[in-house]
Amino acid sequence: MTTPAITIDDIPIKKPPDYVYEAALLFWRTVVNIFFREVRPRGAFNIPRDGPVIFCAAPHHNQFLDPLLLALEVHRETRRKVQFLIAAKSMKRKAIGFFAGLMSSIPVARAADDAKPGTGQVFLSGEDPCLVVGYETKFTSEFTPKMQIMLPKAVGSVVAEVVEVISDTELRIKKEFGGESGKGTARVREKIKEVQAQGQKGLDFKRLPHIDQHKMYEYVYECLKTGGCIGIFPEGGSHDRTDLLPLKAGVSLMALGAMANHPEVKVKIVPVGLSYFHAHRFRSRAVVEFGSAMDVPQDLVEMFKQGGAQKRDAVAKLLDLIYDGLKTVTIRAPDYETLMVIQAARRLYRTPGQHLTLGQVVELNKRFLEGYLHFQEEPRVRKLREDVMKYNRMLRDLGLRDHQVPLAKKTNWKTLGLLFYRLLLLIVWTVLALPGVILNGPIFIAASIISRKKAKEALAASTVKIAGRDVLATWKILISLGVAPLLYGFYAFLATFLAFKVGAPLQWKIFTPIVVMSALPFIGYAALKFGEAGMDVLKSLRPLVVALFPGQQQSLDRLKQERERLANELAEVINEFGPKLYEDFNEWRILVPSASAPPSSGQPGLWRRKSSTGAVDAQGNLLSHPMTWLDERLFGWSRSATRGTSAWAGGSTEISRAATPDISDDEEGDYDNLLGYLEGKGLSSRTRSRSQQASYADLQKLRKLSNAASTNPPVVQISGVDTGADGEGLHMRHGPRNRRASLTDTVPVERIGAVDREEPLQQATTEINQEMEESKSEHGHQD
Repeated sequence: MTTPAITIDDIPIKKPPDYVYEAALLFWRTVVNIFFREVRPRGAFNIPRDGPVIFCAAPHHNQFLDPLLLALEVHRETRRKVQFLIAAKSMKRKAIGFFAGLMSSIPVARAADDAKPGTGQVFLSGEDPCLVVGYETKFTSEFTPKMQIMLPKAVGSVVAEVVEVISDTELRIKKEFGGESGKGTARVREKIKEVQAQGQKGLDFKRLPHIDQHKMYEYVYECLKTGGCIGIFPEGGSHDRTDLLPLKAGVSLMALGAMANHPEVKVKIVPVGLSYFHAHRFRSRAVVEFGSAMDVPQDLVEMFKQGGAQKRDAVAKLLDLIYDGLKTVTIRAPDYETLMVIQAARRLYRTPGQHLTLGQVVELNKRFLEGYLHFQEEPRVRKLREDVMKYNRMLRDLGLRDHQVPLAKKTNWKTLGLLFYRLLLLIVWTVLALPGVILNGPIFIAASIISRKKAKEALAASTVKIAGRDVLATWKILISLGVAPLLYGFYAFLATFLAFKVGAPLQWKIFTPIVVMSALPFIGYAALKFGEAGMDVLKSLRPLVVALFPGQQQSLDRLKQERERLANELAEVINEFGPKLYEDFNEWRILVPSASAPPSSGQPGLWRRKSSTGAVDAQGNLLSHPMTWLDERLFGWSRSATRGTSAWAGGSTEISRAATPDISDDEEGDYDNLLGYLEGKGLSSRTRSRSQQASYADLQKLRKLSNAASTNPPVVQISGVDTGADGEGLHMRHGPRNRRASLTDTVPVERIGAVDREEPLQQATTEINQEMEESKSEHGHQD
């Protein structure tokens, strides 16, 4: 019997009330904040505040977490609700279907999800590549026109639509396997010859049902007509590759179909890039980047209305535009090795006085990758790649991370004292985290084991996954959500049983399960924070041990020299090839301090607030980050300490700031990588409300500052704020710009304020840089 067409009616779309959606978002925000250490938006001012929108997101690296992050950021910035397309197969799973229903998800049936094995084996006709010949097959009973036939994974799981069933052993397909280029057909013929040489008659195959998506598209059109938001991952499925998969045509059909059926509708498409740093790991980091909203060209809508070849051309052209938009917000490396080299080069790149936010790290990665792919055949670039890979191997041999190399010092009594201090701190954090770790241990073990098993299953069933890491984080969260209530319930039952066993008073017996169930989540969260701090301390011990270990000092010195040489070589390569790639390269390179709010600059003390970017002021918060405070004040183990913040070197008015960890390495601690920060004028350091922390609010504030600056412009602009800024000190290129001079780092704000406004920019910049060099030389002679 033939398989009936699958429609959206098989899984009805749920439309819960708004308060249910809000409650679900609140729940998932809590879960996301626990799983991820930091999630940052970029370009959120690009999100349209009203009207129909399609959010087109890629790469799809984290299965069910990707739509959650996107929905949470859109709701936080605009309070808009996004309905995501989800595979109907996933909706049939109880847990996933329940939560997806709360989020008003739209099920999409996929033919591959209902593939069934066919009877017999098949091979291609020697004369006609579109004629499939079977051996012991039952084509007349198993296939009908518009169904699809899929060949095995050995030939890439290629699929073709059936247009005619001739007999039980012959059927005709619409196009050659793998497309009209003939490459797919050649590969299939080679594989058939190979299996026939082994005694088989042909290849195994699967039959895919015809999918009727008519009602699903109608639902999407109606949603867009009412000004709603649709979220879609055009790659079609999650994967763990470093580049994008070919985009499916569904997003083009939705946008063009909605405007063709409802002329008053003006759909906007927003490309969204999702950048993860160790996406499958607990307490990793992520950046959600929103590109500029794109209008759907009206001429493509008219072509779409004509149908036939014109319709196909319109869909293809819009898909190309969407792909170009996604390229602006995604990091697309051709392979994993290239991605590792790019990230290593970005870490070696010097950004004087710059606090790199997560968004800036992503932007730098994109710029480095674009430049590398353009000039990768240049001899100097190829040599630099080899040297960077060699440097990475040296790091692995010593067990160090790149950010730890510049901070490592020669052995002295301070190094030994710092090691003992951090060991003591590690013991303290371990003791504080141990109860929660033991109580929640079964959750961690179960989540790890089951998620790996699910990853293996997903990898076996996929033709695009590399290691199946894209499903790990999802299953870790789902298993934890399922096991945690059961485990906590067991602990409550056990505590209550003991209360009865020892003959405790009645009120104790009554309140014991309530107290236990209420306390366990807080104990778990405390273990999370203490354990996270302890892991940061543990990772910071390696350079101290290496510095103290006999015979390792020479290796460490060579590593530091190699890093210094590579950093200089990288800067020269960038200076040589950067202007060849961008005409406005020197003006828009990332060399200025971040435009985000600076840390507090009040009197030093034990109590300090967190900065607006999530970092912690290095000189303050003893209780939150005691290692940072004592490292800098007592042992002088930081960059800012070399500028006078150490207790051994006297006071300083400069502000020290803990930078966002170098997340492309394994989770770097917030303690080691302290960068100097040059406070920009006009940005308030007051604690901001949640609404004021939004990217859109930042943009409006920056625009006001820019307008004010245009009325009475300073000679030297520190943060380079303009209407193209994204709130993180980065700028979007919208056309050619003139080259600008840049200041060196550690320039006091008072010195900039003293600049004569009539003095030319180039002359003022040169004089200030020269003064800073002379000042450094004088300090060096005094030492």
